[in-house]
Amino acid sequence: MNKYQISGCDDLERGFNRHIEIHNHNEEFLAIFRYEKFLLKTKPQHSEQAALAILIAQLQERGYTQLRSRIHFLGEHYLGNQEIWEDYPDPEQPNWWTRWRETFLRIWNKDRY
Repeated sequence: MNKYQISGCDDLERGFNRHIEIHNHNEEFLAIFRYEKFLLKTKPQHSEQAALAILIAQLQERGYTQLRSRIHFLGEHYLGNQEIWEDYPDPEQPNWWTRWRETFLRIWNKDRY
């Protein structure tokens, strides 16, 4: 099992720093992230990088931003700060007008039905 250090802002815009565990079973890789009561697992992937990329995308879909990661443990070998961070750009957010319109329509439709 390898561990990556991940940092960024959660869906409530609080800074965090945690580990992502990458498990290898029969050449299939599974990424696991735990944060407070939240647990997120990927489906098995063909590579460690694919599992990590899917986990990052899933976090971004849930509102996590400013994400970056680096490998922290290679098996049981502690790497500490030797590795460089990999930054993940935030997905493009709709402009304020689009967000306002979508919120208004959602509320308006909810009240109508």
